[in-house]
Amino acid sequence: MVQIGRFNRLQVTRMQDIGARLDAGRWGSILLPKRYVPDNCQLGDELDVFIYLDSEDRLIASTQAPKVLVGECASLKCVSIGPMGAFLDWGMPKDLFVPFAEMAKPMEEGKYYLVHVYLDNSNRLAASSKLDRFIDETGHQYRRGQLVDLLIGERTDLGYKAVINHTSWGLLYHSEIFKPIRKGFRIKGFIRGVREDGKVELSLEKPGYGRINDIAERVLSQLTAAGGHLPLSDKSAPEAIQETFGISKGAFKQAIGALYKQQLITIEKGGIRLVDEDATKA
Repeated sequence: MVQIGRFNRLQVTRMQDIGARLDAGRWGSILLPKRYVPDNCQLGDELDVFIYLDSEDRLIASTQAPKVLVGECASLKCVSIGPMGAFLDWGMPKDLFVPFAEMAKPMEEGKYYLVHVYLDNSNRLAASSKLDRFIDETGHQYRRGQLVDLLIGERTDLGYKAVINHTSWGLLYHSEIFKPIRKGFRIKGFIRGVREDGKVELSLEKPGYGRINDIAERVLSQLTAAGGHLPLSDKSAPEAIQETFGISKGAFKQAIGALYKQQLITIEKGGIRLVDEDATKA
């Protein structure tokens, strides 16, 4: 069955001057315009195509990938305002429509908005900035340490709200943020924990001691590559640690603390140094 707003694998049944006709089952045939038809395309070939409605509300196929699929969330730019709503740039020839009734606040041309893409009652793709209608407030299905995709939302007193895997809200505390982020950013993150009320807490680093072991291995590798010394320590600026390792200062301190306890490094005023194995054996 053809899914509107998603990629479908369809078979070529006819070649025309205007493009290729694809078998869409009960939907009949769908046109893949000539500009999207791959070179050497032949009858019987199966193509992965994105299906949507064109400006005349006809099903149309494209090998071009949009910025967001149906059921997903994205930060999109408003390119125009019409009598019935706004239109967003989503990377396709026909802009994505947002009805006035689906705006959390009035949209303005040139600004970016977080939206959820859905199919309306006429199977036309549309978007809504009323995310709470589509995004769950709880995340009981997640486990601590799970890697997830995040779409950064509004800033709050505690941190940033973020959409997890297009389906759930989570909170990324200010204390867990060690690199620049802003609303609309897509970023990988981790589930820090799920509270008893189902609210999800997020982190940009993998929680638990396993994460520290991973970071410690990276520190050792960097030390070896640098000749045994790095000008970073527990006194270094968070920005310097972020630039070198892409981690928070707290995670770095835990990692070098673990290495120090294992007598693998020494912590000096100007940085950290690998312990000379021959010296320790002597």
